[in-house]
Amino acid sequence: MTDFSYRWRDPVTDDEMSDLVRSHGGEPVPGWWNGIRRHSLGWVTARDDHGTLAGFVNVAWDGGDHAFLLDTKTRGSYQGRGIGTAVVRLAVTHARAAGCEWLHVDFVPELRSFYFGACGFRPTEAGLIRLTGSGS
Repeated sequence: MTDFSYRWRDPVTDDEMSDLVRSHGGEPVPGWWNGIRRHSLGWVTARDDHGTLAGFVNVAWDGGDHAFLLDTKTRGSYQGRGIGTAVVRLAVTHARAAGCEWLHVDFVPELRSFYFGACGFRPTEAGLIRLTGSGS
């Protein structure tokens, strides 16, 4: 049985993030994490007992009341073990401790039961404008 450790603002390399993205079929963008990290209130990592990055979520913010949950990821071979739920819960705790009043998340329809059920988010009215690509 694998044990996982969860940490707030644990050092993460760009190579680790690329490996995590690749592990569940994504296409990593080299340098992505190094470029966006400075915009984060913080992030949560999950590591297995070998130190491998098993899960991640980023908490971006506006510097005030609003935080934004982004890039929730679980290593492909570890999905279904509650890692995603655990990293989101720790992100909620730290956003609250930082004085944020609201934590926003958007997601594809397939993740509705995860965010609304397992993580406790509620549906809201929201708007969206696509700024790039088709349909902009």
